[in-house]
Amino acid sequence: MAYSAEVLLDSISLNQDRLTTIEVTLPRIVLAELNTHRVFSRNSASSRAIPVEKQLNRIIEDPFMPIKWGKNIPGMQEGEELSEVDEALAEENWLFMRDIAVLGAVALSGGLNKIKDNVLKEKIVRMNSSYHPDFETLSEPLHKSLVSRLLEPWMWQTVIISSTEWNNFFALRDHENAQPELQKAAQMMRQAIDSSIPRALLDDEWHLPFVKNEEYEEFPIETLRRLSVARCARVSYLTHDGVRDPQKDIDLHDQLRNNGHMSPFEHIARPITNIERYKSNQSGNFTGWIQYRKMINFEDDYSKILELEQE
Repeated sequence: MAYSAEVLLDSISLNQDRLTTIEVTLPRIVLAELNTHRVFSRNSASSRAIPVEKQLNRIIEDPFMPIKWGKNIPGMQEGEELSEVDEALAEENWLFMRDIAVLGAVALSGGLNKIKDNVLKEKIVRMNSSYHPDFETLSEPLHKSLVSRLLEPWMWQTVIISSTEWNNFFALRDHENAQPELQKAAQMMRQAIDSSIPRALLDDEWHLPFVKNEEYEEFPIETLRRLSVARCARVSYLTHDGVRDPQKDIDLHDQLRNNGHMSPFEHIARPITNIERYKSNQSGNFTGWIQYRKMINFEDDYSKILELEQE
């Protein structure tokens, strides 16, 4: 997968408030640092949702590798780079632990007989010839929500982010003191946003990531919002490519809303009107834009929905 950053949708209101949605791929190991930025609305590919075989193929063929093999010194920043000999040993050990994690995940998934992809099976057999783990420990596969956790240090992570505020993030993360892997992602995100030209929206128009131009003519705005929510949520399954089914998107939107999973609703927004601005120019973590999420009853407390269902 490797590093990438692409602006999905860039909008600006009549009051010059800019809302940008970007898709970024970065190492899984820096996701926690990205998530500390609370001005971001985000949805991220989930280790719980993606099949184990797909994850295994990815980290065998394209594992995350550190940008810099820095010496351990006191403090949060690494020291100078290791010698050429030590760097080669570090890389060897990094991939050795990747192999062990892969084999452990296979064992917890029920062993080689549970692997359906024959090419993947051959790769695992070659690994197995060196390490000889016990593939017969479990008669039934352990769920992928646990198995995939073993693989996370070598994973790439795809995240959809929407925000009206980027300056603080870039000041902190596109900086020499940031972890190199996050700094590289931040630099690519900054370049993508700086190169993007936002589209002006009127007060009654909506910022709708993943909605195609022709769909604006085909569906009413209520449906378009539902399509956009579902497609932002589907980053958890990495299924944006291929044929889209609007009815499945509508069903997913309704399922997310009914089950209180509200984060995908944050990417969809319209400009705050001048009248609304007198009350507040803030909606959730957006400035100058009303989030679709904030238009839904009890969006901040799912327990109230459960109470109503029990009445």
